[in-house]
Amino acid sequence: MSTPLKAPRKLQMTVIGPVLALIVLIIAGALMNPNFLAWDNVTNVLARSAFIGIIAVGMTFVITAGGLDLSVGSMAAFIAGLMILVMNSALPSMGVGLPLVLLGIGVALLAGLVAGLVNGLLITRLGIEAFIVTLGSMGIYRSLVTWLADGGTLSLYFNLRSFYQPVYYGGIFGISWPIIVFAVIAVIGEVVMRSTAFGRHCAAIGSNDQVAKYSSVRVARVRLITYAALGLLVGVATIMYVPRLGSASSATGVLWELEAIAAVIIGGTVLKGGFGRVWGTVIGVLILTLIGNILNLTDFVSPYLNGAIQGAIIVLAVVLQREGKPAG
Repeated sequence: MSTPLKAPRKLQMTVIGPVLALIVLIIAGALMNPNFLAWDNVTNVLARSAFIGIIAVGMTFVITAGGLDLSVGSMAAFIAGLMILVMNSALPSMGVGLPLVLLGIGVALLAGLVAGLVNGLLITRLGIEAFIVTLGSMGIYRSLVTWLADGGTLSLYFNLRSFYQPVYYGGIFGISWPIIVFAVIAVIGEVVMRSTAFGRHCAAIGSNDQVAKYSSVRVARVRLITYAALGLLVGVATIMYVPRLGSASSATGVLWELEAIAAVIIGGTVLKGGFGRVWGTVIGVLILTLIGNILNLTDFVSPYLNGAIQGAIIVLAVVLQREGKPAG
C-alpha cells in the first residue's frame, strides 16, 4: 500500500512578504531618486536604522515570549540624559579621554539593565499586565528626563562631544560602528532564537505559558531575562545614539517603541507570542527606515505622514498574520 505524498509546504505571506516589500522599496526608491542607492545615502540609512534595530532585536524576544514593552523610547531618553549628566559631572576630575567615555558607557548599560529588570520584576513577580507596567514606566522615564533637563536639553560639553563622536561617525572600511554593532547583535539574536534552549523556551511560553510550565520551563525567569535583555539593548542603542547629536531632551526617542514593535511584527514575529524571527525583524527595520528615507528624498508623500504609514503597516502585518501560523 503506497503512502500518499504530502503537498509541498506553502510559503506564507508572512515569510516572503517582508522580503518582497524590501525589494519593491529598493526598486521604487532607485527609480524615484538617483541618489537613493548612493553609498552615502545607503550608509546613512543603515546607521540611522541601527538604533531601532538594536532595540527591535530585544523586542523580538519579549514579544515571542508573549510580552510587550511600550517604554523603550522613553527609557532611551532617560538613559541618554543620565549618561550625559554623569559624563559632564566627571569631566573636571577625569578629563576628556577614553576612561570618561567608558564611564558613560557603563552608566548606560547599567541603567538599561536595571530599567529592564524593574519592568520584568513588576510583570513576573507582581503579576501586573505588561501593557500597564510599560505604559506607566513610559510616562515615568519621559517625565524624569524632562526634569533632569529642566524642561530643556541636556548637552555634552563641546570638547567631550568631539571626542565621543567617532563612536557614531567612525568605523572600519567605510562602515560606521552603529551598523557593525547592529549586525553583530542581530546575528547573535538569530542564533539564540533558533539554536538555543532559551529561544525555544521563549516560543513555548508565548504559545502557551501553562503548558510550558508543565514542561519544566521556568516561565517567570525566562520572561524576566527577555525584559532585562531588552533594557540592556536599549542602553547599547543609546550609547550609539548620544554621540550623533550630543544631547538629550524630552523629544529624544519619541515613537521608538512604535517603530521597534512595527519592525518586529512586519518581520513575521507573532504579536500574541509563540513565534519569533530575528532575521525578519532586521528586514522590518530596513523597510521602515527606507520608507522614511524615500519620503524625505521625494515629494510623493509628506514625510510628516511617516508615523501614519507605520501605524497602517502594523495593522496590515497583524491582518496577514491571521491567515495562519508563520512557516519557519
